[in-house]
Amino acid sequence: MASRHLKLLQQGAVAWIEWRSLHPHSYPDLSEADLKGANLRGADLNHVNLKKADLSWAKLIAANLNGAILNQATLLNAELIDATLQKAELVDASLVAADLSGADLSDANLIGADLKGANFDRADLTRANLIGTELRGATFREADLSEADLRRTDLSEAMLLNANFAHANLSNANLYEAELMEAHLYHADLQKANLMRSHLRNAYLFAANLSAANLSSADLAWANLSKATLAGADLTGANLRGANLTGADLTGVILTTACLRGANLSRANLTDANLTDADIREIKRHRTIFSRTIMPDGSFQL
Repeated sequence: MASRHLKLLQQGAVAWIEWRSLHPHSYPDLSEADLKGANLRGADLNHVNLKKADLSWAKLIAANLNGAILNQATLLNAELIDATLQKAELVDASLVAADLSGADLSDANLIGADLKGANFDRADLTRANLIGTELRGATFREADLSEADLRRTDLSEAMLLNANFAHANLSNANLYEAELMEAHLYHADLQKANLMRSHLRNAYLFAANLSAANLSSADLAWANLSKATLAGADLTGANLRGANLTGADLTGVILTTACLRGANLSRANLTDANLTDADIREIKRHRTIFSRTIMPDGSFQL
């Protein structure tokens, strides 16, 4: 069946469109097909079985891949600009250096996919399943990842400027040196995430959960961390200059050598926090809780 459908596709767009219109409830089988470099611009491939197919360098610009099965498929350097992949299955697929800018991947399943260096600028990944995916060096400028599941993903050195992660699950994710400036992380779950040396300047982290996260040497200048949970987090050497930490939970936080100059710590809880050698000049501390806190000069605040 796969070979018959492949031959039909190779006849060209007119033949393919006609066959699909005559068989609206039939889903073509193109599993393991060799489609390297194929021009499938705007093609109707919804619910097509492309499992283990080779689509390296293929042009899938504005293609309809809604509900398509692309598990273990190879899409190295494929062009999927403005393509629709709603509820598509891409488990263990390889999309290294693929261009998915402007693509719709809402509710797509990408568990275990290799997405190193892929371009997701302005893409829609709302509610997408990205558990355990490899996203090192990928770009997500202005992408929408709200409610996406990114547990245990590798987003190290990823470009995430202005990306929307509202209510996303990034627990145990690796965001080492990730660019998150002005990212929207409202109510995001970042428990035990590695954010070492990440750039979160002006990021919106209202009510985010950063408990036990590694934020050492991270840049959080002017970030909004109001009502965020940072209990047990490591912020050694972090830059929190001018940050809004109003009502934040900072119990047990390590803030040694951190810069908190001008930060708003009103109503924040710093019980058991360590502020050794931290810069707390010009902080706002209205009703701030300092209980069993080690202060910058090494004194113990009871």
